[in-house]
Amino acid sequence: MLETIIILYSIYTFMKIYISIMQIGYINEEKHKAPVLMSKDKYITAANYAVANDKLGLVMTFVDYLMFIWWVLQGFSWLSSLIHVDNVVLQAVLFLFGFIGVNYLVGLPFELYQKFKIDADFGFNKMTIKMFITDTLKSIVLFVVLGGAIFALLAWIIDNYDSWWIWGFLAMFVIAVLANVLMPTFMALFNKFTPIEEGELKDEISKMMHQVGLKNNGIFIMDASKRDSRLNAFFGGLGKSKRVVLFDTLIEKLNTKELLAVLGHELGHFTHGDIWKNIGLVGVLLFIAFYLFGHLPDSLFVQMGVAPTAGPKIAMLMLLLPLLSFVFTPVMSAVSRHNEYAADEFGSQMGGKENLVSALMKLVTENKSFPKSHPLVIFFYHTHPPVLERLKELGYDASKPIEEPTLPSDGIFVAMDKE
Repeated sequence: MLETIIILYSIYTFMKIYISIMQIGYINEEKHKAPVLMSKDKYITAANYAVANDKLGLVMTFVDYLMFIWWVLQGFSWLSSLIHVDNVVLQAVLFLFGFIGVNYLVGLPFELYQKFKIDADFGFNKMTIKMFITDTLKSIVLFVVLGGAIFALLAWIIDNYDSWWIWGFLAMFVIAVLANVLMPTFMALFNKFTPIEEGELKDEISKMMHQVGLKNNGIFIMDASKRDSRLNAFFGGLGKSKRVVLFDTLIEKLNTKELLAVLGHELGHFTHGDIWKNIGLVGVLLFIAFYLFGHLPDSLFVQMGVAPTAGPKIAMLMLLLPLLSFVFTPVMSAVSRHNEYAADEFGSQMGGKENLVSALMKLVTENKSFPKSHPLVIFFYHTHPPVLERLKELGYDASKPIEEPTLPSDGIFVAMDKE
């Protein structure tokens, strides 16, 4: 059984590496062609940023593979030998803390390189080392408290129910839904949220939300600029009450009309029930994962040198979940791309096609998002259609001579979710 799992994980890793190599080659070739949506210099910069990220991703994929091999051949046994407690639940929690801690330490150099080398070189990262350490310490405390509680719950379920995978799935699904609702609360531990001032913009946003049957639960500006210069915004919460959060990095980029078109796009997702569709898809993935990994034979854990207790079972689920997600990702991505087209149409009806087109073009330029990708990358990973296809559906001719959008001078600005 262990040999079969290693072979499957090896195939998965090979496919990820192959897709990344194809993407790097594709972008390096395309960047020398006629630019689209941005000037030649910005087009090449966006391409170089994408290639730098993909090259780092290649190395990380290989390291993840080595870590997987080490965990299943030796790591589980080594970690288990360090834990000497009798309580089953505490034993599992300590095992999982150790498992995640080792993985975090191995991945930390890559995270630092991403933030302080790649993102800094391309003008995105605004975070200081001190801020990074503070954020990391906060995250660790949050993880120990919340993660420890979740691990303890799963360990207790595994120890008390033969069909633990059913109850484990239900528990994790509920937690995933709650995390979506509580996301703004967690983000408040790291960022400052300032209520938007009274005025036309706030009134127009509230009016748009009312038109689609949503209640305004507050409109806030988040101080994202102290960490990163990229543009973003999001709605928080489930049900009819929504909190609108606009990154402060967006206030100089899009004018009020573009903002309303973008928010119209996001409101389209709620009108079409896309949030619940996505939650449903995540639920299906979790159910399949818990079913498959809940039926792994005890002999597999014996082969890895550990007892088939809660800690190793949960850790194995975490190790293999990326493999299953990779298989399931094309389906979720295809559904998401379909939903994005529909949301674009809705947003253009509420805010005007020309405003949504202008917002998309500015977003691509400001976020240095290379507008082209290899078909395999689109098939597996793109939750949004390629921006050129979105613009085409909105009636924009990308073959026109490039005229970079000028930054507006009026109002308060924002941009939509990152491509």
